Amino acid sequence: MTGQVSSVPVFSQTITDFWREQFLNGDVLYSDESFTVAINPTLDEVSRVMMLETSDGRVMAVLTPALADKIGLFQQQSLSESTFRQKLNEAGITLHGADYLFYFSKADKNVLLHENLEGNLRRLTEQDEAVFSEFTSSASEQDLDDAYVELDHWAVFGSFEQNCLASAASMYPWEVDLQIADLGVLTLTSFRGKGHARQVVRSICKYAYGQGYEPQYRCQLDNHASTALAKAAGFTLFGKWEVISPDSTD
Repeated sequence: MTGQVSSVPVFSQTITDFWREQFLNGDVLYSDESFTVAINPTLDEVSRVMMLETSDGRVMAVLTPALADKIGLFQQQSLSESTFRQKLNEAGITLHGADYLFYFSKADKNVLLHENLEGNLRRLTEQDEAVFSEFTSSASEQDLDDAYVELDHWAVFGSFEQNCLASAASMYPWEVDLQIADLGVLTLTSFRGKGHARQVVRSICKYAYGQGYEPQYRCQLDNHASTALAKAAGFTLFGKWEVISPDSTD
């Protein structure tokens, strides 16, 4: 098994290496041209089973030996994604709703780094607390929860219109010692459709690259507006990622 993630060559080595390690850093129990299952005893509790479907349609799964034993995986001579999911379901193991994973391709990263971004954009700091507080108070609780944009994150950028903060994006390192920065973005309803979100996302991503980080954009599959923004901002779909649900009865 040479590594299914590496079959998507347009992304940086940081991205492909990270996901290869997540899904192939263990004993490969089964592998064919479309589906791979690995057993990894070092998975933590919140990720004791994960699945990833890359944009080329290949699917990988990884789980702990205990869960593999629970669903009777070691007795299988052949496997498919549907069989694997069925076994999880029969054992009462549920997966959380999938996230889309978006990253910049190498080509689109190069475009971004050489782009002069237009608009009233700047980095936000603790001196912007009053401005940011007014911004968040104008957003719904659902939008705030979905976006997870915070002024105390590793990096925060805003897009302004007539001295009013219209859109903000924030980033934080996704894991310790990992050069991937997860981002969220929030645009006030009255300013949507004007390009603020696209510009603020590209602005913070350009900053992240300057700090040695790969920007990561995640959203739920049914969040069509967020998916459209990811594409408009220059991201390319890497895959769909699922982890075990916190409510799983296993």
